Parts: sequence; C-alpha cells; structure tokens
Amino acid sequence: MKQIESRKKRRMLGATAANSVSLFGIGIGIGQIPRLSSIRTPQSHSLVVQSKAKTRQEDRIARHARIRKKVEGTPERPRLSVFRSNKHLYVQVIDDSKMHTLASASTVQKPISEEFDYTSGPTLEVAKKVGEAIARACLEKGITKVAFDRGGYPYHGRVEALAYAAREHGLQF
Repeated sequence: MKQIESRKKRRMLGATAANSVSLFGIGIGIGQIPRLSSIRTPQSHSLVVQSKAKTRQEDRIARHARIRKKVEGTPERPRLSVFRSNKHLYVQVIDDSKMHTLASASTVQKPISEEFDYTSGPTLEVAKKVGEAIARACLEKGITKVAFDRGGYPYHGRVEALAYAAREHGLQF
C-alpha cells in the first residue's frame, strides 16, 4: 500500500524512480532539483575562426578537372594547355590519346626571356609573344586546329592575350 501511495505522489510531482536524484541520502524528485548531468555550465562565447576548406590553388585544380572532363586532345585536334605562375607562363600542345607533347613554348625559353626584361612576372606583351611562339611551333608541325584548355584560370588578362595572339598567327580554336 505504501508503495502505491508513494508512486502516486511521484507521478503527481512528475518524477519517476529513474528521474529521482539522491542528494546526501535524501530522495528528492526531479521537479525540485535537476540532475547534475542536465545542469549546463556557462560556456565562454569566444569567436572561433576557421580557415577556408580549400586554398585558391585547390579551387583552380578543381576547375581545371571540370574543364578536362570536356576538353580532350586528339591527333587531329590536340589540346593547347596553359599554365600560369607568378613568374612564368607555359603553353603545351598535347595529344592526350598518345600522352605526347607535340609543341611547347614558355617564358623560360631563351628567345622570349632574352627579348623581354621583366622582373615581376610576365605581362600582357610577354603573353602575346608566347602565343605567337606556340602558333609558329604548331604550324611548323602541321597543326592548325587545337582545343583550348585554360587550365582553370579565368579567360582574362594573360590567358586571353595568349589565346588571342595564337589565333592571330594561324591557330584555330
């Protein structure tokens, strides 16, 4: 009888045997004192700064991978691939079926590096000369049509100047 009455009292208080907490040996219902695990400690509200998940280079590589899904070099129409660094500009004409570089030009090659004196990196004029050099190298080997691969870079500035110069000197994109 006593057990039934105590159960009724606990239900009225909103406490069950599983919810009751013993504090110094005294059984007290949950409605009066919360469990220690449910007590929230005050947390400091500090600002957590996290870096970007990807760097600019990783973003460019992802863009280049998306482009490479669509652009493929064949023997009839090889891929004209552009790589742009802070100091130099590199261009290759690649046959992807054989995995061969058919022609290349860059600012590291002597004819271009000796002609221009640039210290802070290639400019638009240098990019035009590289485009002209790659067009000449392709035409010597009988390549007239290429698929342009901008390498994940925006079609702007040096990449655009290089493509424009290559078109002017006989390459068809």
